[in-house]
Amino acid sequence: MLPPSHHSFINHLISIIRHDIRADALLGGGSLVHGGFDEYSDLDFIIVIKDEYYDEIQSDKQKFAKNIGTLLNAFTGHHVGEPRLLICLYGPPLLHVDLKFITLDMLEHRVENPVILFAREENAINAKIASSQPHWPEKSPDWFEERAWIWLHYATVKLARGELYEAIGMISFFREQILGPMLYRCAGMPQREVRRIEQLGLDPEKLLASTLASHNRGSVKSSIKNAITAYVTLRTDLPPSPNAVLSETLLCEMLDALE
Repeated sequence: MLPPSHHSFINHLISIIRHDIRADALLGGGSLVHGGFDEYSDLDFIIVIKDEYYDEIQSDKQKFAKNIGTLLNAFTGHHVGEPRLLICLYGPPLLHVDLKFITLDMLEHRVENPVILFAREENAINAKIASSQPHWPEKSPDWFEERAWIWLHYATVKLARGELYEAIGMISFFREQILGPMLYRCAGMPQREVRRIEQLGLDPEKLLASTLASHNRGSVKSSIKNAITAYVTLRTDLPPSPNAVLSETLLCEMLDALE
């Protein structure tokens, strides 16, 4: 069961897509696929555009989005490497909606199998989905290892300089980019940063909580040390090839030398 505001928005969008000759289908992703939908969930849509209209739509996605409802704010997904994506805030009531515009052939390259909310030719959509497999962008053990010590060193030098907000921000970034995905990996699940880790019970040892810092030097220093411990602990389930023992040793010595 969807919340009334979400259900109403979906039905409204289906009606718009149905009457727009440029669009072939409306597909749903995110929580519509994975479950766990509640009143705070975003709506993730994939709009399949006919080839001959794709450039037109892509060049002015905001115009398309404004025709859907009261669009308060919107920006493209360039920051996540997805220029086809338009991230929108509608309201009232406030509702976060992601609109990704693709052609039918582009559906072959996807991170999940979407649900079909509307399609002029449902068989064509199903055939395209059946002809390829989704690929979640998992990060390798070497990807984590190559970045972990550089990011932790960055937090440490910011601590040493007294830039505590910078250090705290980097520790938070480290949780999202390194520790969260590794917790998902250890659970045999797709790496989804830190999303729903509490609800899924993926961190029984409270590794993430141990890296939370308040705005004082002692707390930030402890958080960095705990982030090192958490990373080394999670690394053991699938060790990287370039194990950076020296980086770990030197960083711990640097931290210990700080007051």
